[in-house]
Amino acid sequence: MPRLEGKTAIITGAASGIGRASAIRFAAEGARVIAADVADEVRATCAEIEGSGGVAKAFVLDTSEKANVDTLVSVAKDDFGGVDVMFANAGIGGDFLFLDDLEAEHWAAVLKVNLIGVFIAVKAASMAMKEKGSGGSIICTASVAGLRASAGPSPYSASKAGVISLVQTASNQLVGTGVRVNAICPGLIETGMTKPMFDMAREVGKEDRIGQLNPLKRAGQPSEIAEVALFLASDESSYLNGQAIAVDGGLSSSLPFMPGRLA
Repeated sequence: MPRLEGKTAIITGAASGIGRASAIRFAAEGARVIAADVADEVRATCAEIEGSGGVAKAFVLDTSEKANVDTLVSVAKDDFGGVDVMFANAGIGGDFLFLDDLEAEHWAAVLKVNLIGVFIAVKAASMAMKEKGSGGSIICTASVAGLRASAGPSPYSASKAGVISLVQTASNQLVGTGVRVNAICPGLIETGMTKPMFDMAREVGKEDRIGQLNPLKRAGQPSEIAEVALFLASDESSYLNGQAIAVDGGLSSSLPFMPGRLA
């Protein structure tokens, strides 16, 4: 039996990268997918799902706006009977600026999408799940940048640390409801957001250095994050709650060290 048979999943940021890979993977396991993104390419994601015999609905909208997320939840309830899975994945990187060059506007723009947008998704989905009464799984995309410094710009890193805290507090405030809330903390993954970095490395012949700081010595692919999201969406993770899971090739498991030396 498919792992998400009979479940309805809302996935934000589904036009590319992790969101797209997850939408396609969820659908392949039987989920009815409601995919949203500000980019029109989300329609292509749903077209691929439908072309493979799956069920998907595409929405081009900004999921950092409450009314838009409410629309997604309403569609899930009206067309499919409710929400079983929410994957709050939409996010932006922001500008790579040092502290002295950052302004409040930089922070506000990143926090609105990466943290407030995730809060809106968590609240809307949890309310729908409680109304349905059969529990559910909420998955949020955080980052290793939310666990340690130097993995991203300051506003981005702070927003992802906020997502981890939101997951912890929300999972405890939903006590007794059967609604689980967890975060995935990707490391270096080749997505639309990181594409400039990958392109630059390849142009100067340094592709072999991508991901060199983690024990696997490589970057990850969106499909590898999608597999973890699938596990969290499925009943296989029924006792996993309030956790931030690093999927980073081992990057966050160690302090900096010299390869080949014990100390």
